[in-house]
Amino acid sequence: MTRFVIDNSVVMTWCFEDEDSAYAEAVLESLEADQAVVPSVWPLELGDVLLVAERKDRLSQAEVARFLALVGALPISVEQESAERMLREIVALARDLRLTAYDASYLDLAMRSGLPIATQDASLLKAAKKCRVPVYKPVGARKKSRNERIPPHS
Repeated sequence: MTRFVIDNSVVMTWCFEDEDSAYAEAVLESLEADQAVVPSVWPLELGDVLLVAERKDRLSQAEVARFLALVGALPISVEQESAERMLREIVALARDLRLTAYDASYLDLAMRSGLPIATQDASLLKAAKKCRVPVYKPVGARKKSRNERIPPHS
């Protein structure tokens, strides 16, 4: 089993049909055998994106609940971090690399754990390269059928 850090730019692609990505689909498929790790800010970041989508009528409450259930069944573990470390080291990393604190938390986790990172965020990819953090390369890819995703809100 391979472990890797996954950021929200990949996870949210699974929710929104119009953000389809072969890379994100391959990462999702890889979770059949591999395990993803996320920083402690991830549940709030995930929730925030879903709430904004709900408020903009992009998703219904039922679609949000369904997506949360699907994501909750995936092998994604949350690594806890102290508030002191977040405010000192992660904010400093964000400042140095011109990232958001959220993105810096994913990069910091990948750096500390020696794991590759799965991301589609251009700034985070650039920072990962600068810090010599490898990008996760899932093996194989197949298109998920429409019923395996959250349908678009109509």
